[in-house]
Amino acid sequence: MTTLKSKLQEDLNAAIRERDELRSSTLRLTLTAITKEEVAGKEKRELSDDEVLKVITKEAKKRREAAEAFAQGGRPESAEREKAEGELLAAYLPKPLSDEELNAIVAQAVEEARAAGAEGPRAMGAVMKIVNPKVAGLAEGGRVAAAVKKLLAG
Repeated sequence: MTTLKSKLQEDLNAAIRERDELRSSTLRLTLTAITKEEVAGKEKRELSDDEVLKVITKEAKKRREAAEAFAQGGRPESAEREKAEGELLAAYLPKPLSDEELNAIVAQAVEEARAAGAEGPRAMGAVMKIVNPKVAGLAEGGRVAAAVKKLLAG
């Protein structure tokens, strides 16, 4: 069974052979981030595919935020580069949830939270607790929170 990390490693080697600078530097940085995560604890360990996905998600988000910052700072070339790196990383991530899919999951969670007696502002935390594990890696926190707020506001 090929792990996601070994797939990244293979893709990096291919990118180096093909002299694809964008791809090889992006994958190299991502693999470095994964290694850093592996040695972050008390003992070095292999990350699971889910944990590797979290690292890739974080890296892709960094690229998106940097692209926005560069675009606002009047540095379009840098913005383009960050955007390209972000898109490259996004290819390794599961397809994000559509608004419809996200709203359906949130609506179900709101029902569950209400059934458990969570009402009003307190319901937000309860709903987020139910939703987060279901949408991990498929929708960004801000987007999820906005959907929950909207549904709770009715």
